[in-house]
Amino acid sequence: MPSGETHTSIVFDDGLADLAPLTDLRPAFDVRVAAFRNIERLRMGLRLDVAAVWVPEPLAEITADRHAVPINAMPDHPKGPVLLVNGRCPIPDPDMARLEVGHAMIDPQSEHLIAARLEHGDARRVLEEGWAAHASRFEKRTAESVHLLTKPWQFRAARDEALEMDLRTMLRRKGRDIPRGVTVLGDPAHVVIDRNAEVRPGVVLDAESGPVVISTGAEVRPGAILVGPLAIGPGSTVRENAVIRGGSAIGPTCKVGGELGGVVFQGFANKAHDGYLGDAWVGEWVNLGAATTASNLLNTYGDIPCQQHPGEPRERTGEMYLGPMLGDHAKTAIGTRLMTGSIIHTGAMIARSAPIAGSMPRFAWATDRDEIDPSAPQPRYELDRFLDVARTVMSRREQEPTAAYMHRLAALHEAEQA
Repeated sequence: MPSGETHTSIVFDDGLADLAPLTDLRPAFDVRVAAFRNIERLRMGLRLDVAAVWVPEPLAEITADRHAVPINAMPDHPKGPVLLVNGRCPIPDPDMARLEVGHAMIDPQSEHLIAARLEHGDARRVLEEGWAAHASRFEKRTAESVHLLTKPWQFRAARDEALEMDLRTMLRRKGRDIPRGVTVLGDPAHVVIDRNAEVRPGVVLDAESGPVVISTGAEVRPGAILVGPLAIGPGSTVRENAVIRGGSAIGPTCKVGGELGGVVFQGFANKAHDGYLGDAWVGEWVNLGAATTASNLLNTYGDIPCQQHPGEPRERTGEMYLGPMLGDHAKTAIGTRLMTGSIIHTGAMIARSAPIAGSMPRFAWATDRDEIDPSAPQPRYELDRFLDVARTVMSRREQEPTAAYMHRLAALHEAEQA
């Protein structure tokens, strides 16, 4: 671990990787690959004092809604060295905080910048003009134990280590006693139930393979089985008789049921009914209809290929277990089947009886009608109708979309039609 000192830092998203749909509505450092967002894990693991954040210009306005620090501008103070940290790095390495002034840590595959400690002026030039334009001026070392996210499916490779780190931090919390009628398997010290969380009688908390942490305001309904390592986020609800298996991180204000295993929820999403979802990433404001079921394993037990965008070739992921990745505001109808490694982009509405494989574009309106004539253009969710639904859905969780948020959704919709 780094020393007890804090490090004045700027966390940045260099925009050099295509992580869609994970980053359509947030910079890379706000993505969850486990219980915490990348920026939270980096801040705690490296003892960062985040003085500013830097993002691609299309994300600047929406980022300003969420971060009370300068966006794409250097902080007024201090004028001395700052530690630049790439928000595409999900796992903090203590060596990042030990870098001397003028030294940088580089990703071994892409040669993109992971972290550097630079004087104020040098940091500004690197952020404004890009690392490649100035790399030759600094001492560089290749990272050995950390990497940058470059594709959306790489959340799966980072998930387990990130979740272990997150749960280690969360276990330091002072929780309430195990409620009467709740069964704990394994060491009770590996179960934390925050004081304002409710765990109903008949729940089983299995901590034999890893910790179980239930955050403030969460509710676990009777008959649910929770298997660690597992984090249930603030304000989330686990429905009756749900089975939530290890490797899962349920973000804030979600509602989950049925059977889940190894699933990361960014937050504010529903998978409330029966159906299996495994090794998947679920964006905000997603709703999965009853009996929506997903595959996470090929019948051949082979390396799962993914098609990130429609029309692109499939790429090997290096994963044997990989479910779907669902962008923000994606919706599925009852009985939807999602195939292994499928990618459902932001705003897509899926109501097909045939299984969904490959990649579904942003704001797709996918029904059996367009299956009749596959040569016809893919129908799109009309923007005005989509935004009306988004407002309604968000208001149910007492959230109001900002002007910046609506502008970003409109820009994504326009880009998809170009």
